[in-house]
Amino acid sequence: MSSTTSTSTTASAIRPRTTRTVLRSDEFTCPSCVGKIEKRLRRMPGVARATVHFSTGRVEVEHDPSQVAVAALVAAIGEAGYHVRPSAF
Repeated sequence: MSSTTSTSTTASAIRPRTTRTVLRSDEFTCPSCVGKIEKRLRRMPGVARATVHFSTGRVEVEHDPSQVAVAALVAAIGEAGYHVRPSAF
């Protein structure tokens, strides 16, 4: 008799819970800010992905909210010299 284990159940139990947060800014003045902000966010514990859209002023961050709060994301971008605010879309 062979025993099988459901890998989907095991994988979902191991995978951390992430959420997608959208931030907005009207202060992006040159494309160099994109790399600067993405690099800073990606170094934060709990951030799985960070994408900055220069032309729209949109910052999308996939993160584990138990490791990094939205306020910490906003503060990190503020330390890079840019004001952002949470956005619903």
